[in-house]
Amino acid sequence: QVQLVESGGGLVQPGGSLRLSCAASGSIFSLNFMGWYRRAPGKERELVAGITSDGSINYGDSVKGRFTISRDNGKNTVYLQMNRLKFEDTGVYYCRVVTRNNDGYRGQGTQVTVSS
Repeated sequence: QVQLVESGGGLVQPGGSLRLSCAASGSIFSLNFMGWYRRAPGKERELVAGITSDGSINYGDSVKGRFTISRDNGKNTVYLQMNRLKFEDTGVYYCRVVTRNNDGYRGQGTQVTVSS
């Protein structure tokens, strides 16, 4: 089993920044994929950003140029730096990891609200 602890969500004004963190612990041998998804009100869940163990990164189209994903393999932690936040970035952000055995785990979610 892998446990994920997310932090860093909150309320921010448009144009502001937040940094999300997700720390993995438990039966970790290797985390092939670490990433963030979000579910906005009334919308389907979407990929925000993901990063693989070899450093390949993928961003959702709506966040390219504004968000940056990174990972610290020594700490089994993935970060999401969110800049120039917009109203439409509001939602619940979920951390997801996939182990080398192709087991997937999701965090409990952290709320991000962009509001003036």
